[in-house]
Amino acid sequence: MNAFKSSIYWRLLVWFCVANLLVLFLGSFLTQRFIEYTTAVEINWTSLAQDADQVYESGGTPALATWAAQQRHEGIDVTLYENGRPLSPIRLSSSIQASLPAWLDAGHDILLQPRAGLYLSVQQITGSDGQARQLVALSRTHTRLRPQTRAKILLVVQLTLSLLFIGLVGWWVARSVARPVEALRHATRRMAAGELSTRVGRQGGMAHDELAQLAHDFDAMAERIEALVAHDRRVLQDLSHELRSPLARLHLILDLAQNSIDPAQAAAYFRQAESEIARLDRMTGEMLALSRLEGGIPGMSCENLDLVELARECLEQAELEAQARRIELRLSAPAAPVIVFGSAQLLERALDNLIANAIKFSVEGGQVELQVHEADGMAGLSVRDRGPGVPEAELESLFRPFFRGSNAARADGHGLGLAIVQRVAKIHGGELRAANRDGGGLDVHLSLPLAPADAMDASSD
Repeated sequence: MNAFKSSIYWRLLVWFCVANLLVLFLGSFLTQRFIEYTTAVEINWTSLAQDADQVYESGGTPALATWAAQQRHEGIDVTLYENGRPLSPIRLSSSIQASLPAWLDAGHDILLQPRAGLYLSVQQITGSDGQARQLVALSRTHTRLRPQTRAKILLVVQLTLSLLFIGLVGWWVARSVARPVEALRHATRRMAAGELSTRVGRQGGMAHDELAQLAHDFDAMAERIEALVAHDRRVLQDLSHELRSPLARLHLILDLAQNSIDPAQAAAYFRQAESEIARLDRMTGEMLALSRLEGGIPGMSCENLDLVELARECLEQAELEAQARRIELRLSAPAAPVIVFGSAQLLERALDNLIANAIKFSVEGGQVELQVHEADGMAGLSVRDRGPGVPEAELESLFRPFFRGSNAARADGHGLGLAIVQRVAKIHGGELRAANRDGGGLDVHLSLPLAPADAMDASSD
């Protein structure tokens, strides 16, 4: 997997960049304010002026220049003015130089801020020799701090903020990753312990990243496993329940045949046992077919099919059974093909079950109608008979495996045919409905999605 395509990678990168930017800007802001207001004692401009005058009177201009260099080292540009001229060099901007003569002649002390982050002090002082002089000092803060001290404070604040923000971001990222991982770990343990209903669900920090996809895949896997296990248990219970009676009858028939004295009577019992075994074989086959359908039919082969042609073939196969009961089979279908996409084997089995069910419950000399049509992007197939129908209260249970309604005594069966048809419909994205007909009989309607237009074009080519 390419790390640059990982949403977790980009989330980590973005948040660490945000943390570093916050440290840079917030650190500089806090350091400046820290130096401005809380770090050191404010400059005593009057005392500074007296110190400058004493140095000048004791050592002259050279001593004043040396003292000014020391003050500059501590962050203050300072000198003395006498008769409007500086006694040692000082760097002033043009705007300050233009206004300085007026400030020198003001005759009182001045402290002002020419621009943000710069302070200017003009202090009037009279020396011991009676000469009037003025202290002119520039400083970027109110405090007396050496540049090295200021740099150390800035470094300490930057390091402290870096550790704080990186720690907070690291904690948040680790928490957002650890919570879903821990949830997955607990869910895996519970699944291993047999709690098949375990789900991870949505956890904090799992909006759209790979962990969210992993949790979603885990839940899908758990849901699939739970459904398969529940299905297998249900099939086993149903099969064991349904096989109990036929096996008991078979055991009784064989016991009667074994104890029969008359060979002809024993032969009749054996024929009955053979019929019971065939019945068991059919029921087991239908149960296995239903189990495969509910299990998802891995590797099911699908293709474009003409539902009209498939219905016609199924009617031809059922003709012999219908003739035995003098039942007429009729097909009503459009001239044009009705194309669906699906498994020919499964759909043929579904249609066979529908037709056989209709023939089984029809009265002798009756009629079974098949109608194929298409509307609103769906293909429909209706199988209609004129049998006894189904009580309204039983219609919802008609497609449940092994359900045999109050009319089941009219025909043999195991209650699996319509259940198989419903599973086939669901696999193909369709549905199965049943309704009683006016005048008696049942109408079972199978609807399936029509094949996409591009698929039909490709198949016609």
